[in-house]
Amino acid sequence: MKIEGKTAIITGGASGLGEAVARRLIGLGANVVMIDLNEERGTALVNELGEQAAFIKTDISITEDVQQSVDFSKDKFGKIDIVVNCAGISSGAKVAGKKGPHDLDYFKKVIDINLIGVFDVIRLAAFQMLQNELNEEGGRGVIINTSSIAAFDGQVGQAAYTASKAALAGMTLPLARDLAGDGVRVLTICPGLFDTPMMAKLPEQVRIDLAKTVPFPSKLGDPDEFAMLVQQIVENPMLNGETIRLDGAIRMTAK
Repeated sequence: MKIEGKTAIITGGASGLGEAVARRLIGLGANVVMIDLNEERGTALVNELGEQAAFIKTDISITEDVQQSVDFSKDKFGKIDIVVNCAGISSGAKVAGKKGPHDLDYFKKVIDINLIGVFDVIRLAAFQMLQNELNEEGGRGVIINTSSIAAFDGQVGQAAYTASKAALAGMTLPLARDLAGDGVRVLTICPGLFDTPMMAKLPEQVRIDLAKTVPFPSKLGDPDEFAMLVQQIVENPMLNGETIRLDGAIRMTAK
């Protein structure tokens, strides 16, 4: 699918991987709606990126927020062609320890944002995509979700996070099959260690040591390398129903 002139919704679009995707798609001629909780950063990006960009503050765990954002996107740019789900939270807690069992409410929160919230965006945006006219590849849209290599290599303390990200990978094929007859493709990217704001909070030596664990290239991924894969997925009509690891061949150890 040609990107120029299309409209994309990017959850978590105000920073990190989502921001990189927004910048790349706008550079390729797309209109982009960034939905995120960080209103200050989102507004600053719109001011920087210009009339092709828009922002709406959104909590993807609240259906009313998601519906409002989907409606806003369609009203602003006329249609929705691309969805890139980058919003999510990380977590770290063992299932049980000396201080007690894993906090169940926190487990539910991780699932609510990383899985249910993402599915809510997919279902509501996909419904709007079905109203689109057929594009040049005979389709109506592309949906790309962001899982994690933790979906396969979950580490100590990542039960909640891994459960949420593995579910995203697991539902990729059935979602693609659900929407295939209407010309909407669905894929999932599983990034490895990327140089995002979350990673920036770590001490520099920890960042250096983590980069050395990546077989090749032995570095933290650049968010634009993630955005590059998003571009390639959108543009290649034969990519569908697949979960793609983007990780420099790393396989995470237990901890």
